[in-house]
Amino acid sequence: MTASGIDPSGELAGDETKLRVLIVDDHDVVHWGFRLMLGNQPWVERCVSARSGAEAYALAARYKPHVALVDLFIGEESGPDICAQLRERAPDMNVLLISGAGRISPGAAKAAGASGFIPKDWGAADIARAVRMVGLGMTVFQPQVEIDAPPLSQREREVLDLIAGGSTNREIAAALHLSPHTIKEHTSALYRKLGARNRAEAVQRAQRLGLSA
Repeated sequence: MTASGIDPSGELAGDETKLRVLIVDDHDVVHWGFRLMLGNQPWVERCVSARSGAEAYALAARYKPHVALVDLFIGEESGPDICAQLRERAPDMNVLLISGAGRISPGAAKAAGASGFIPKDWGAADIARAVRMVGLGMTVFQPQVEIDAPPLSQREREVLDLIAGGSTNREIAAALHLSPHTIKEHTSALYRKLGARNRAEAVQRAQRLGLSA
């Protein structure tokens, strides 16, 4: 195994299969970087890219890619949800999830229909190889490392549960008999502890860490 967890066997060396690749990422630099890198691979027949789930579904229907590289977080959308939709609409397409900050367990990734998950801090050659492996029907998962859940206070857990239920800050304040300002402080603390940018990310990461149903 290499440091990044990919088996460098010669299995791919003689495979001349040309693959159509779909990139789903909403960050411009990453988006164009992946498109440039993968588009220059000799085994890539075509590389198309989307910045949202809706764009991804339309491109999948039009170009019928063999493999999609999907970021774990696409704006307010969930990468695993996009993965599940892509797999439902195009069962023959394989999906590789990727992220720069978040993590997802192999079990959760497989439940969404993904054939692998890799971090963005891998080298370009390893990322390209992982995309090719998944496109050819293989799986790419790092050995699972236990991730410690951040300690949350009882009040923060109550706020988190209400956020997961779709309540607004004002509704949470009324339910817990606290001021909206206090709820905003608890919400900010949750974002910081979970490494989330917004409510959707906070709920997704809490679920993956077993902190929320």
